[in-house]
Amino acid sequence: MLHRYPKRVAIIMLVLTLLVAVFPLWGPAVFGDQVDFIQEKLTLMVILALFAMSLDLLVGIVGLVSLGHALFFGIGAYTLALASPDYSAASLWWMLPLVIAVSAMTALMVGLLVIRTKGIFFIMTTLAFGQMFFYFISTSQFAGGTDGVFIMFRPSVTVGEATLLDLSDPQTFFYFCLGLLIAGYLFLRWLTRSYFGQVLDGIHDNEHRMQTLGYATHGYKLAAFVISGVIAAIAGMLAAMQYGFANPAQLGWHASGEVLMMLILGGMGTIFGPILGAFAYEILLYVFEHLTIHWPILMGLTIIGAVLVLPRGIAGLIIAPPGEKSADTSRRKSETVSPVDASAQPVAAQNKEG
Repeated sequence: MLHRYPKRVAIIMLVLTLLVAVFPLWGPAVFGDQVDFIQEKLTLMVILALFAMSLDLLVGIVGLVSLGHALFFGIGAYTLALASPDYSAASLWWMLPLVIAVSAMTALMVGLLVIRTKGIFFIMTTLAFGQMFFYFISTSQFAGGTDGVFIMFRPSVTVGEATLLDLSDPQTFFYFCLGLLIAGYLFLRWLTRSYFGQVLDGIHDNEHRMQTLGYATHGYKLAAFVISGVIAAIAGMLAAMQYGFANPAQLGWHASGEVLMMLILGGMGTIFGPILGAFAYEILLYVFEHLTIHWPILMGLTIIGAVLVLPRGIAGLIIAPPGEKSADTSRRKSETVSPVDASAQPVAAQNKEG
């Protein structure tokens, strides 16, 4: 997981990021009158990429497969919707900390109950909590029931009387979401390569051995669970800002299943793979929906094919292309950080090295 990836990975991701960032320059020439719609879809892809990246911290890094991750996505959306004034814009300066605080407390409470389970039991308990919240929101009048809650104004970003960002402008909002995605990627990349990330990697490989070495693995997993939930909630807040409403469907297991498919398609445990998976999934979804009303069959066959042909996802195809020599593979393995072995060293020595 904590590999030193080939330079082509950084180059490809940088090129793709720049291509997305300059979309307003080349978009009108390619899509014409549909450029506004395509930019809206591109913004959604960026938001879902942040959502998928948060799940990768649990599934790919720690090894905890969750089917209730949409719970935090929905919490971010509903926190924004319920806390926003009816006839004026909320301030992002206090709305973002509120979303972080509510999602962190929820993730902490849920995590304390589910983090001691493993395997299929963890999957089922996260699914159960997600569905509990889904039905609670769906039947609650304060949350609008099945209709959800509408948001009249996007939060404002001001200092005094000066407006720093006009998030009501689609292009500004697009760049705002892209900036948060890049910030989220850099944070998770730093986190997974830190001492904390090495311990999480060791837990993924062999939790019993890490416990034998003296690590409080439950605490590390709980911290990762909370961080993952907070990032997912920020993505949910962005989704509610884009479409102007929060809906119970954002909490359901279907949303959790879709983001898990994005993760599988992109490549687990790579951090950048989920970004590619989210974009690929949404592009395929758009194409299939315009081909036939039976698009779920095509999507299902595509995911099955990806699992069989690309077991490491799109990211694996970039990291180790089919024509790459085995010698290069051996070199990359030698550069792999082995957190379990590193964990066997004295903690003081590791801190000194860090």
